[in-house]
Amino acid sequence: FEPRNTMQMMNRHIFVLFLSIFYLTAKAQEGKSAFDFLNLPISSHINALGGNNISIIEEDVSVIQHNPALLGPEMNLQLNLNYMRYVAGINLAGATFAKAAGERGAWAAAIQYAGYGSMKQVEANGVITGTFSPKDMSISGFYAHDITDRLRGGIQAKFLYSSYEQYTSLALAIDLGINYYNPDNQLSLSIAFKNLGGQLKKYNENRDKMPWDIQLGLSKTLDHAPFRFSITAQHLSRWKLPYTAPTTGEYNSSEDEIKEKGNFATDLFRHLVFGIDYIPSRNLYIALGYNYKYRSDMQTYGRNFLSGFTVGAGIKVKMFGIGASLAQQHVGGTTFMFNLTTNISQFIQH
Repeated sequence: FEPRNTMQMMNRHIFVLFLSIFYLTAKAQEGKSAFDFLNLPISSHINALGGNNISIIEEDVSVIQHNPALLGPEMNLQLNLNYMRYVAGINLAGATFAKAAGERGAWAAAIQYAGYGSMKQVEANGVITGTFSPKDMSISGFYAHDITDRLRGGIQAKFLYSSYEQYTSLALAIDLGINYYNPDNQLSLSIAFKNLGGQLKKYNENRDKMPWDIQLGLSKTLDHAPFRFSITAQHLSRWKLPYTAPTTGEYNSSEDEIKEKGNFATDLFRHLVFGIDYIPSRNLYIALGYNYKYRSDMQTYGRNFLSGFTVGAGIKVKMFGIGASLAQQHVGGTTFMFNLTTNISQFIQH
């Protein structure tokens, strides 16, 4: 009876963990969202595909941070380093490592850091008293398992830390994902539940909610051409996604009046992210994406024709995979992301 009792204890602990996380998620809906850095892309490939994608099948461990169900034993001993130069001097960097767990499973660990530069510390009367450096950090553990030959499930547990001057917060969150992949027609379908959880330590007396989300993804490679198309549906926990824009259309006009806008068409397209890959070989890809939410979110700050578009490329050279991407949300903010991936086993062999 000992194995059965042990299994019952494990199931009980897992149940308590999930119950606690969902309780924190429910309680957190009372306030405003915190830890929004979790919505920023980690993979340069996914950044090039519009900033969000949960369904591309790649032997690139960086993609698992967007959907833990993309993790697999084929990523054994992979190490990824990522860096993003975001708008307004914001820098993001991190590392991800994966290890196979038998023939049908894998685990991984990751750390991510977001630094927002140096800011002035100002009192209510306008007196500058110094500077401070706000930051966010996450430490993650992953596990994924092949349920069948075409169906894979994954989980990511995240411990979060945030520091803004004298205000600090701790939080716990999980991502759950399922991916279906048919290699015969190269069709991939995914669903992901992201950032379920809540704060363990509040910034102040108010509890902030987590940026939790439900997402769907589809990727399909053409049968006789080296192109892969992707559509990702995001923010499915709510339909209306209104945005603000000037009523005059002239951003420097004294008659500008910022109003909330939105209708069925804009709500629909703000939920969708489109991407296309050109993959002439296993060692090269060129990616292009369009994110209408990026474009419309920045209307009050100005934009140009390229706003909302993202582009990037990646290449494998010997033991290294290198990826880079660019995104321009508005005229004053171009973001650059760089990824470096390698397999540690290849160093051991050499």
